[in-house]
Amino acid sequence: MTGAGQQLRLLREKLGLTMRDVEVASGLIAGKHGNDDFSVTLSRLSDIETKGVIPSIYRMYSLAVIYRCNLSQVLAWYGVDLDDISSDLKVIAPPRSHKTETLQSTSHVRIPVRMDPGFDTRRTSNLGRMVQQWGLVPLSYLQQFAQGTFTYGYIGTEDFTMYPLLPPGSFVQIDETKNKVIQGIWRSEYERPIYFVETREGHTCCWCTMKGNDHIILQPHPLSPLQIRLLRHPQDAEVIGQVVGVAMRLGEWRAVEPATEPKGRAALN
Repeated sequence: MTGAGQQLRLLREKLGLTMRDVEVASGLIAGKHGNDDFSVTLSRLSDIETKGVIPSIYRMYSLAVIYRCNLSQVLAWYGVDLDDISSDLKVIAPPRSHKTETLQSTSHVRIPVRMDPGFDTRRTSNLGRMVQQWGLVPLSYLQQFAQGTFTYGYIGTEDFTMYPLLPPGSFVQIDETKNKVIQGIWRSEYERPIYFVETREGHTCCWCTMKGNDHIILQPHPLSPLQIRLLRHPQDAEVIGQVVGVAMRLGEWRAVEPATEPKGRAALN
Protein backbone atom coordinates (compact mmCIF):
# COMPACT_ATOMS: atom_id res chain seq x y z
CA MET A 1 0.00 0.00 0.00
CA THR A 2 1.36 3.41 -0.99
CA GLY A 3 2.17 5.57 2.03
CA ALA A 4 1.04 9.15 2.47
CA GLY A 5 4.49 10.55 1.71
CA GLN A 6 4.70 8.53 -1.49
CA GLN A 7 1.24 9.73 -2.49
CA LEU A 8 2.39 13.32 -2.09
CA ARG A 9 5.56 12.64 -4.08
CA LEU A 10 3.63 10.99 -6.90
CA LEU A 11 1.20 13.91 -6.98
CA ARG A 12 4.09 16.42 -7.11
CA GLU A 13 5.80 14.57 -9.94
CA LYS A 14 2.53 14.22 -11.82
CA LEU A 15 2.22 18.02 -11.78
CA GLY A 16 5.82 18.41 -12.95
CA LEU A 17 6.89 20.26 -9.79
CA THR A 18 10.35 20.06 -8.30
CA MET A 19 11.01 20.09 -4.59
CA ARG A 20 12.46 23.57 -5.06
CA ASP A 21 9.19 24.69 -6.68
CA VAL A 22 7.30 23.50 -3.61
CA GLU A 23 9.67 25.32 -1.27
CA VAL A 24 9.29 28.60 -3.14
CA ALA A 25 5.48 28.32 -3.44
CA SER A 26 5.06 27.45 0.23
CA GLY A 27 7.24 30.42 1.12
CA LEU A 28 4.84 32.68 -0.76
CA ILE A 29 1.89 31.18 1.15
CA ALA A 30 3.75 31.71 4.43
CA GLY A 31 4.42 35.33 3.48
CA LYS A 32 0.79 35.93 2.59
CA HIS A 33 -0.42 34.62 5.95
CA GLY A 34 2.47 36.05 7.94
CA ASN A 35 3.29 32.64 9.40
CA ASP A 36 6.50 30.71 8.65
CA ASP A 37 4.79 27.48 9.73
CA PHE A 38 3.23 27.32 6.23
CA SER A 39 6.70 27.06 4.67
CA VAL A 40 7.93 23.64 3.50
CA THR A 41 11.73 23.56 3.20
CA LEU A 42 13.60 21.15 0.93
CA SER A 43 14.80 19.03 3.85
CA ARG A 44 11.36 18.90 5.44
CA LEU A 45 9.69 17.93 2.15
CA SER A 46 12.27 15.17 1.68
CA ASP A 47 11.51 13.85 5.16
CA ILE A 48 7.78 13.93 4.44
CA GLU A 49 8.15 12.03 1.17
CA THR A 50 10.75 9.44 2.19
CA LYS A 51 10.86 9.10 5.98
CA GLY A 52 7.18 9.10 6.88
CA VAL A 53 7.36 12.44 8.71
CA ILE A 54 3.84 13.80 9.22
CA PRO A 55 3.50 17.43 8.11
CA SER A 56 1.98 19.98 10.47
CA ILE A 57 -1.49 21.28 9.75
CA TYR A 58 0.05 24.40 8.22
CA ARG A 59 2.37 22.49 5.88
CA MET A 60 -0.44 20.09 5.03
CA TYR A 61 -2.52 23.08 3.95
CA SER A 62 0.32 24.43 1.80
CA LEU A 63 0.85 21.06 0.11
CA ALA A 64 -2.86 20.72 -0.61
CA VAL A 65 -2.90 24.18 -2.22
CA ILE A 66 0.28 23.64 -4.23
CA TYR A 67 -0.75 20.16 -5.41
CA ARG A 68 -4.28 21.30 -6.26
CA CYS A 69 -5.92 18.64 -4.13
CA ASN A 70 -8.53 18.67 -1.40
CA LEU A 71 -7.18 18.95 2.13
CA SER A 72 -9.56 16.17 3.21
CA GLN A 73 -7.83 13.87 0.71
CA VAL A 74 -4.43 14.56 2.26
CA LEU A 75 -5.87 13.95 5.73
CA ALA A 76 -7.31 10.63 4.53
CA TRP A 77 -3.85 9.54 3.34
CA TYR A 78 -2.69 10.02 6.92
CA GLY A 79 -5.58 8.01 8.32
CA VAL A 80 -7.94 10.89 9.18
CA ASP A 81 -11.05 10.34 7.07
CA LEU A 82 -13.57 13.14 7.57
CA ASP A 83 -16.32 10.87 6.24
CA ASP A 84 -15.95 8.82 9.45
CA ILE A 85 -17.30 11.72 11.50
CA SER A 86 -20.92 10.59 11.25
CA SER A 87 -20.12 7.13 12.65
CA ASP A 88 -17.74 8.47 15.31
CA LEU A 89 -20.28 10.93 16.74
CA LYS A 90 -21.78 8.15 18.87
CA VAL A 91 -18.70 7.98 21.13
CA ILE A 92 -20.16 10.77 23.25
CA ALA A 93 -23.65 12.11 23.88
CA PRO A 94 -23.52 15.74 25.09
CA PRO A 95 -26.00 16.34 27.92
CA ARG A 96 -27.14 19.68 26.53
CA SER A 97 -29.12 20.37 23.37
CA HIS A 98 -27.16 22.15 20.66
CA LYS A 99 -26.87 22.96 16.98
CA THR A 100 -24.70 20.47 15.14
CA GLU A 101 -22.46 21.54 12.27
CA THR A 102 -19.95 18.69 12.42
CA LEU A 103 -21.43 16.77 9.50
CA GLN A 104 -20.89 19.70 7.16
CA SER A 105 -17.26 18.59 6.81
CA THR A 106 -18.21 15.20 5.37
CA SER A 107 -17.99 14.84 1.59
CA HIS A 108 -19.56 11.41 1.04
CA VAL A 109 -22.47 9.53 2.54
CA ARG A 110 -23.68 5.94 2.25
CA ILE A 111 -27.22 5.78 0.90
CA PRO A 112 -29.39 3.06 -0.67
CA VAL A 113 -28.77 3.00 -4.43
CA ARG A 114 -30.88 -0.07 -5.27
CA MET A 115 -34.09 -1.19 -3.58
CA ASP A 116 -35.86 -4.54 -3.71
CA PRO A 117 -38.45 -4.52 -6.53
CA GLY A 118 -41.05 -5.59 -3.97
CA PHE A 119 -40.53 -2.46 -1.85
CA ASP A 120 -43.87 -0.72 -1.32
CA THR A 121 -43.77 2.77 0.16
CA ARG A 122 -47.37 2.38 1.36
CA ARG A 123 -46.49 -0.43 3.76
CA THR A 124 -44.39 -0.47 6.90
CA SER A 125 -41.33 -2.62 6.30
CA ASN A 126 -37.82 -3.40 7.47
CA LEU A 127 -35.89 -0.95 5.33
CA GLY A 128 -32.59 -2.70 6.00
CA ARG A 129 -33.91 -5.86 4.33
CA MET A 130 -35.31 -3.95 1.37
CA VAL A 131 -31.99 -2.34 0.39
CA GLN A 132 -30.25 -4.47 -2.23
CA GLN A 133 -27.19 -2.26 -2.57
CA TRP A 134 -25.61 0.59 -0.62
CA GLY A 135 -23.38 3.10 -2.37
CA LEU A 136 -20.90 5.81 -1.36
CA VAL A 137 -22.24 8.98 -2.95
CA PRO A 138 -20.58 12.43 -2.96
CA LEU A 139 -22.73 14.88 -1.03
CA SER A 140 -22.39 17.35 -3.89
CA TYR A 141 -24.68 15.06 -5.92
CA LEU A 142 -27.35 15.54 -3.26
CA GLN A 143 -27.26 19.34 -3.37
CA GLN A 144 -30.30 19.40 -5.64
CA PHE A 145 -32.28 18.19 -2.63
CA ALA A 146 -30.69 20.63 -0.22
CA GLN A 147 -32.67 23.32 1.52
CA GLY A 148 -30.38 26.12 2.63
CA THR A 149 -32.95 27.26 5.15
CA PHE A 150 -32.61 24.09 7.23
CA THR A 151 -30.34 23.55 10.19
CA TYR A 152 -30.09 20.51 12.44
CA GLY A 153 -30.18 20.09 16.20
CA TYR A 154 -29.61 17.34 18.74
CA ILE A 155 -31.69 16.87 21.88
CA GLY A 156 -29.28 16.37 24.79
CA THR A 157 -29.39 13.17 26.79
CA GLU A 158 -30.44 15.16 29.86
CA ASP A 159 -32.94 17.42 28.09
CA PHE A 160 -36.45 16.19 28.90
CA THR A 161 -38.20 19.42 27.85
CA MET A 162 -40.40 17.77 25.21
CA TYR A 163 -40.33 14.20 26.56
CA PRO A 164 -41.97 11.91 25.55
CA LEU A 165 -42.78 13.68 22.26
CA LEU A 166 -39.09 14.31 21.57
CA PRO A 167 -36.99 11.87 23.64
CA PRO A 168 -33.44 12.82 24.64
CA GLY A 169 -30.95 11.79 21.97
CA SER A 170 -33.22 12.77 19.07
CA PHE A 171 -32.02 14.66 16.00
CA VAL A 172 -34.27 17.44 14.72
CA GLN A 173 -34.48 19.33 11.45
CA ILE A 174 -35.21 23.03 11.84
CA ASP A 175 -36.69 25.40 9.27
CA GLU A 176 -35.06 28.75 10.01
CA THR A 177 -37.58 30.63 7.87
CA LYS A 178 -40.28 29.72 10.41
CA ASN A 179 -38.82 31.69 13.31
CA LYS A 180 -41.99 33.58 14.21
CA VAL A 181 -44.16 32.06 16.93
CA ILE A 182 -47.58 31.11 15.60
CA GLN A 183 -50.44 31.82 17.98
CA GLY A 184 -53.52 29.65 17.75
CA ILE A 185 -55.63 26.82 19.11
CA TRP A 186 -54.40 23.32 18.33
CA ARG A 187 -56.51 20.17 18.27
CA SER A 188 -53.63 18.02 19.54
CA GLU A 189 -50.03 18.30 20.70
CA TYR A 190 -48.91 16.86 17.36
CA GLU A 191 -50.28 19.85 15.48
CA ARG A 192 -48.79 22.49 17.76
CA PRO A 193 -45.49 23.83 16.37
CA ILE A 194 -42.32 22.98 18.28
CA TYR A 195 -39.56 25.57 18.16
CA PHE A 196 -35.81 25.35 18.54
CA VAL A 197 -34.84 28.18 20.87
CA GLU A 198 -31.48 29.58 21.92
CA THR A 199 -31.30 31.00 25.44
CA ARG A 200 -28.46 32.28 27.59
CA GLU A 201 -28.15 28.76 29.06
CA GLY A 202 -28.04 27.00 25.70
CA HIS A 203 -30.55 25.51 23.26
CA THR A 204 -33.89 23.86 23.87
CA CYS A 205 -36.89 22.52 21.96
CA CYS A 206 -40.30 23.54 23.29
CA TRP A 207 -43.69 25.02 22.57
CA CYS A 208 -43.74 28.81 22.56
CA THR A 209 -46.27 31.54 23.24
CA MET A 210 -45.65 35.26 22.91
CA LYS A 211 -46.62 37.48 25.81
CA GLY A 212 -46.80 40.99 24.49
CA ASN A 213 -44.04 42.06 22.13
CA ASP A 214 -41.04 41.55 24.37
CA HIS A 215 -41.58 38.32 26.33
CA ILE A 216 -41.84 34.69 25.31
CA ILE A 217 -43.18 31.70 27.24
CA LEU A 218 -41.18 28.47 26.83
CA GLN A 219 -43.59 25.63 27.57
CA PRO A 220 -42.39 22.04 28.04
CA HIS A 221 -44.49 18.94 27.46
CA PRO A 222 -47.02 18.32 30.28
CA LEU A 223 -45.22 15.07 31.20
CA SER A 224 -41.84 16.80 31.36
CA PRO A 225 -40.32 17.42 34.80
CA LEU A 226 -39.28 20.92 33.72
CA GLN A 227 -41.13 24.14 34.49
CA ILE A 228 -42.58 26.80 32.20
CA ARG A 229 -40.21 29.72 31.69
CA LEU A 230 -40.95 33.36 30.89
CA LEU A 231 -38.02 35.12 29.22
CA ARG A 232 -37.36 38.40 27.47
CA HIS A 233 -37.52 38.16 23.70
CA PRO A 234 -35.21 38.34 21.87
CA GLN A 235 -32.67 39.43 24.50
CA ASP A 236 -32.79 36.20 26.54
CA ALA A 237 -34.50 33.80 24.12
CA GLU A 238 -34.18 33.73 20.33
CA VAL A 239 -36.31 31.44 18.17
CA ILE A 240 -33.97 29.76 15.66
CA GLY A 241 -36.80 28.11 13.76
CA GLN A 242 -39.56 25.52 13.78
CA VAL A 243 -38.89 21.80 14.10
CA VAL A 244 -40.10 20.18 10.86
CA GLY A 245 -38.43 16.78 11.09
CA VAL A 246 -37.18 14.40 13.73
CA ALA A 247 -35.10 11.20 13.90
CA MET A 248 -35.16 9.28 17.17
CA ARG A 249 -34.25 5.92 18.68
CA LEU A 250 -36.96 3.87 20.34
CA GLY A 251 -36.96 1.05 22.87
CA GLU A 252 -34.07 2.32 24.99
CA TRP A 253 -36.15 3.17 28.06
CA ARG A 254 -36.62 0.82 30.99
CA ALA A 255 -39.98 0.18 32.59
CA VAL A 256 -40.69 2.12 35.77
CA GLU A 257 -40.50 -0.08 38.85
CA PRO A 258 -43.89 -0.36 40.62
CA ALA A 259 -44.10 1.51 43.90
CA THR A 260 -44.06 -0.74 46.96
CA GLU A 261 -47.01 -0.41 49.29
CA PRO A 262 -46.43 0.68 52.91
CA LYS A 263 -46.31 -2.20 55.39
CA GLY A 264 -49.26 -0.83 57.32
CA ARG A 265 -51.50 -0.87 54.26
CA ALA A 266 -50.39 -4.38 53.30
CA ALA A 267 -51.28 -5.60 56.81
CA LEU A 268 -54.77 -4.12 56.57
CA ASN A 269 -55.37 -6.07 53.40
